[in-house]
Amino acid sequence: MDVYLTVMQIFGLTVAGMCHALLGSVKVPLAKKLQIKEDRVGGLLSAFGFTTIPMAFAAGIFADAFGRQLVIITAFLMLIASLLVLSRASKYASALVAVLLLGVGWSALVNVLNVLQGDAFLPLFRDGAPLSSAMNFGDFIFGMGAFIMPIASAFMILKIQFRKTFISFAFLIAMPLLFVFLVDWQPLIIESAENSSLGIGTLLADQKVLILCLAFFFYVGIEACTALWATTLMIDQGMSIRRATTFLSVFWLTFTAARLVAAFLMPAGMDIPVLKALALGCILCTVVLALSRSELTTLITIIIIALVMAPIFPILIAQLLGYVNTELGPELGGRSVGLFFSIGGFGWALAPLLLGKVAIRFSVQKAFFVLASSAICLTILVVMAATE
Repeated sequence: MDVYLTVMQIFGLTVAGMCHALLGSVKVPLAKKLQIKEDRVGGLLSAFGFTTIPMAFAAGIFADAFGRQLVIITAFLMLIASLLVLSRASKYASALVAVLLLGVGWSALVNVLNVLQGDAFLPLFRDGAPLSSAMNFGDFIFGMGAFIMPIASAFMILKIQFRKTFISFAFLIAMPLLFVFLVDWQPLIIESAENSSLGIGTLLADQKVLILCLAFFFYVGIEACTALWATTLMIDQGMSIRRATTFLSVFWLTFTAARLVAAFLMPAGMDIPVLKALALGCILCTVVLALSRSELTTLITIIIIALVMAPIFPILIAQLLGYVNTELGPELGGRSVGLFFSIGGFGWALAPLLLGKVAIRFSVQKAFFVLASSAICLTILVVMAATE
């Protein structure tokens, strides 16, 4: 076990979670500093989201071709640069440059960190623990970083102002960067694929790889839209805004804690049966949310769906990496994760747009039938993955 690798992974995932939540956490003070309206703030958020789609794939190609160490160093440096640019941004254009740097750096970072989850965390678990245990544990750390960011940024901006807050976060990112140079990368080196185009073609032609990527596409919309409209559902059932916001925090804490529990309880060889059960749970929960007429029923279902959804992504990506490493070759690991996130990124971008249009025409609650349809597609794809 390489202690430096494990420590780097813990710090790196915390930073990745914090960067993922960064723009949402500082949206209000950033808009005030730049003197921009909500539509331009939304433009910054969209720039981050759409940057991650191609860059997740590109980062995988670079990691497989030139080595994970080089890519993760570049990722940390880009994140540091983005925060320093953002700390001094006084115009929309400079903020946009910072956000693009953030998106590119974040995409490269999460690609490498996901590939390294097993090497970094499996030694912490019992012998024979599945890769999904390491993935759930890593995503728990990521979630804690995302949870901490709004609290930390609000406190620091109040105490030391906007510019010093971002400079402090840049120094924080330097910590995992230092551990990158202490990790023994030799055992982690994989033989580069001779033809990167052939490697991409191999992934795109493989039915199980595409099934798992499409499963993530349908899953990620359920997660994004449930989190986005959970408060609206509760308010529409008569709950106060304050209580609804509080229970949204409970939703995210439950979601994060469920991944920690799953990390230690996942039985070896049971990933697919567990995935089937969780996918069916998503169908049930989304249908209940679409039909509920009770504040209590809605609240309980929102908490239950957090428990149900949480382990799905870690298990899906564990299945992908386990299959690629054993059947197609570990030299395609980075590219497979990049493809996974790229396809999932489209789901993350398109699902809220579709649900929003349905909500305008009918209602937010009726729009959850769209998520139920996504859950049905997810279940079908999980069943198909089991037969491959």
